[in-house]
Amino acid sequence: MNYSSLSEMFFTTCRKFSERTGILYKEEGGYQPLKFKEIQAAVASLAGGLISLGVKKGDRVVIFSENCKEWAFFDYAILSLGAISVPIYATLLPKDVEYIINDCEAKIVVVSNLIQFGKLLEIEKGIRNVEKYVLIDPAGVNHPKAIPLERFYEIGQAYLEENPGVVEKSVAGLTRSDLATFIYTSGTTGEPKGVMLTHENFLSNIEASARAIPVTENDTFLSFLPLSHVFERMAGHFFVNHQGAAIAYAESIETVPQNLQEVRPTVMTSVPRLFEKIYARVVGSVEEGSPLKRKLFHWAIGVGRVVTEYRQKNKPLPGGLKIKYAVANKLVFSKLKERVGGRIRFFASGGAPLAKEIGEFFTAAGLMILEGYGLTETSPIITLNRFEKFKFGSVGTRLDNVEVKIAEDGEILTRGPHVMQGYYKKPEETREAIDSEKWLYTGDIGHIDEDGMLVITDRKKNIIVTAGGKNVAPQKMENLLATSRYIDQVLVIGDRRKYCAAIIVPNGEVVGKFAQGKGIAYPSLKELYRNPGVVKLIQSEVDAVNAQCASYEQIKKFILLDQPFSIESGELTPSLKIKRKIVEKNYREEIETLYRD
Repeated sequence: MNYSSLSEMFFTTCRKFSERTGILYKEEGGYQPLKFKEIQAAVASLAGGLISLGVKKGDRVVIFSENCKEWAFFDYAILSLGAISVPIYATLLPKDVEYIINDCEAKIVVVSNLIQFGKLLEIEKGIRNVEKYVLIDPAGVNHPKAIPLERFYEIGQAYLEENPGVVEKSVAGLTRSDLATFIYTSGTTGEPKGVMLTHENFLSNIEASARAIPVTENDTFLSFLPLSHVFERMAGHFFVNHQGAAIAYAESIETVPQNLQEVRPTVMTSVPRLFEKIYARVVGSVEEGSPLKRKLFHWAIGVGRVVTEYRQKNKPLPGGLKIKYAVANKLVFSKLKERVGGRIRFFASGGAPLAKEIGEFFTAAGLMILEGYGLTETSPIITLNRFEKFKFGSVGTRLDNVEVKIAEDGEILTRGPHVMQGYYKKPEETREAIDSEKWLYTGDIGHIDEDGMLVITDRKKNIIVTAGGKNVAPQKMENLLATSRYIDQVLVIGDRRKYCAAIIVPNGEVVGKFAQGKGIAYPSLKELYRNPGVVKLIQSEVDAVNAQCASYEQIKKFILLDQPFSIESGELTPSLKIKRKIVEKNYREEIETLYRD
């Protein structure tokens, strides 16, 4: 169906699947189901409450909250009025929250709880335009502008009773060209930019994704990436609703392993960080096991890789291979599948590049990872791998309503209904991003290979030019090192330097076990990472990567950090990408030691 707005899509789905479960949320120690008709009623009441506060078409309403069912309710309620939904990451610092609220000129701010409201109190004097705060969990909050959620529902319900059909009338007046959201890119440099996306931007992406990926009302998604991030907002929120599937909200990133067991989802979107952690745990467990266990595991993965090759060529499996794969599944892969709930049909990966080896590993084990590529500015999906056509190390082929081309300097350009309207109040930046022929400059370097698959080299601004004039894409080495179970995080440096070097955060748990096995005593991680045996261990991992690289790409020196990069330190974006400039600034002195003769 060709919907005229995201709101028409939402209400149509709710009516079509009224008695089916649309949301699962954790409460009182277990996941509780919520039917589509109940979700519809909640959204209508919140829309009534927003109207009663004077919210009208074009007004901006901020959602400053962790993932929860109310996040979804408010998003659809805001959109149903033709207002503009502006999500803010719950992890952002107060100064960034203040900037976004003021830049978008929000009238209303929806806040999750006392912790987030505390951030608003810190910046209250600097906040302009905000008339009311709606508290999802009002415990501990006493403020003249604050309205508890329960009271807000009552206000909204009373308004609907006095004005029947008001929400339906509002939805009927929406068009695909209406603005739906401003999503502020956290960015790895500079102040946040408000990406303006319309109902058409999202709907074009949803409709093309539905033609590319088989998802039905029988699927259950586990949502744990921030809904403030465009990838989760589209793939784990709008798209899921469009298909009539159910969404379960993880309690937090830390509880994902437990929530996977409780929800037993069939589909999950993630960034590579989760897959890297699972991979490191599995490989670590195998390496610590008996020789027989190791031999069995590597045999099973070998069988899985052969099966994958047949599937890539769309060829039927020979009888003997079928039997081997069934044995491998029973003895090895079934245990891994149980770790992720036992029902996963596929994972979708985006937001950052996935190491080729990790994609191969999961798919060999019968856990397909469909890697895609996109930006906040493209709503977000540009390309993706599909069941019938996938290739490791690539981000797949373009959606059927999207254009992609490669500029002379290798930059990826895209054009189509998925491209943003521009950056809010930033016409100069908009002109730099979108040319007169409507091509968006993605800032990524890549190429289209012989199979028509898009391969990303790196961010254009991340390309290292060594003192010798050689161009190096650090992403290549970083992805290779990410497959080491001894390494947790890594950043390769070397711009305008004689050679490449690396800042490495070891996996403390795994390296700690290595140290115990070697009888190495250590009072702290800092002392552990200075131990010659540990340095030699990491050096061997770096050497293995260097063997796969050209001489000018090789990592000549490295430093080991005892503190991981984090969102709180400002070194990671909310989608867990490393902010290179911040890390390089924070460790400037340590980096200088790597280049002293």
